[in-house]
Amino acid sequence: MHYQPFPTRNNEYTRGRGPRGTILLQGNQELYSTLRCRTLHCSCSWGKALAPAEDGFINSLSSEERSKEPESQIDDQYTTEQRSAILQMLNTASEKELLKLMRGKKSVSIVDYRTKHGPFQDLQSLMKVPQFKYKTTVKLCDLILSPPASEQGERKIQGSRLVVKFMGPEIKQEKLQSAESIVSIVFGTQTMAWAHVTRNLSVLDWQREECYSFMKGPYVASAYLEDILAVVSKIPEADFYILEKSGISVQHVNLFPVMLHLRTVEAMLFALLDGTFMKDGQHRVLTMARNAVGKHFDLMVGAARTSGLDLIKQLLLDAVTKSQPRVSFPQDVLLQHRNRFQAGSRKREEEMCDALLQAIAFYDLVG
Repeated sequence: MHYQPFPTRNNEYTRGRGPRGTILLQGNQELYSTLRCRTLHCSCSWGKALAPAEDGFINSLSSEERSKEPESQIDDQYTTEQRSAILQMLNTASEKELLKLMRGKKSVSIVDYRTKHGPFQDLQSLMKVPQFKYKTTVKLCDLILSPPASEQGERKIQGSRLVVKFMGPEIKQEKLQSAESIVSIVFGTQTMAWAHVTRNLSVLDWQREECYSFMKGPYVASAYLEDILAVVSKIPEADFYILEKSGISVQHVNLFPVMLHLRTVEAMLFALLDGTFMKDGQHRVLTMARNAVGKHFDLMVGAARTSGLDLIKQLLLDAVTKSQPRVSFPQDVLLQHRNRFQAGSRKREEEMCDALLQAIAFYDLVG
C-alpha cells in the first residue's frame, strides 16, 4: 500500500500514518495544500501558519455557519451597505414592525434598549440587549436583509406605488398623497352613505340615502340602477372615491345573495363614478377592505368587526369641546347629526359611521 507523504517539523515528506493511526493515502502537493487550509478550523502541533482567507469568504457563509463564528466578528460578516440597512431598521422600526421579524418579547427589548441608550452604533452592540445572544443577533440581521415574503409585500407601500392588499386598483402613491379631498362610500342592504372629507380631516358633507329596491323581491337591474343613480347625483366631486370592500367569502353559501348584491352595487358605482368624474384616463374609484379599517381602529374581535359608533360619538364630542379636534365638522353638520348617534336612537346609522371612519383611515394609511 502506498502512503501519503507525511509532513515533519522540517516540512520534509515521509511515508507514515496520520494522527490516531489514520492511514493517509498517497496524494500530491495540491491535496496537502488543501489540508493545510483546514487548519483554520482545527489545530495541529506543527502547523501554525494559516492559509489566507479569500476576499468575501466571511460574507459567503450561510446564516447557520455565521451563527457559529466568534462573537467579535458580527460587523465583519456584512458589507458596509448591509450594515447601514440593518442599523437603519434597528434604529427606526416600530415595535410592530420588529414583531413581524422576531416573535416574543425581543422586539420590545430592542425598542426599550434604544429608548434608554440611544440608537445602535454597530451590530455588535445589539448583543447588549436582554435576551440577545450571538445566534439571535445574526438571525435578526439576516431577517432584516431578507424579510419573509409576506413582509416584503407589505413594505411595498414605501415604494413609488401604493401596492397593498386592502386597496385597489393600483394607483401612484404620490397621487393619493396629493388628494385634496375624497368621498368615502359605504353601502349596505338597505342604505348608502358617504362622507366628503378633506386632507386636513374637515368634513364637508356627510349623508345617507335609503335605497328601496335593495334586496327587495326579485333582482331587477334597472331598479338598482335607478336607486344608485339617485345617490350618485348627490355625491360631490372629489379627487378619489373610496368604496368599502366587504370581506364576505364565497364559501359562505348562505350569504351568497348578500355578496351578489354588494358586488352589483360596487360594479355600478365604479362605472357611474368613473364615467362621470374620470380625468386624463386615471382611475378615481378605489376599493378599501372593510377589515383593514377595522384593524386600523382596533374594532376587530377575531375575524369579525364591531361597531364604530362610540368612536364617531367621541369625534363629534371632541369637535365641540376641543380647540383642535382630530376631525372638524361644519356647524350645520353638527346640528344635523347631533342626535342621530345617541344610544337610544332607533337607527344606529352604521353605514354613516363606517363611511367617516374609512375616510380617516385612508388619510392615515396613505400618509
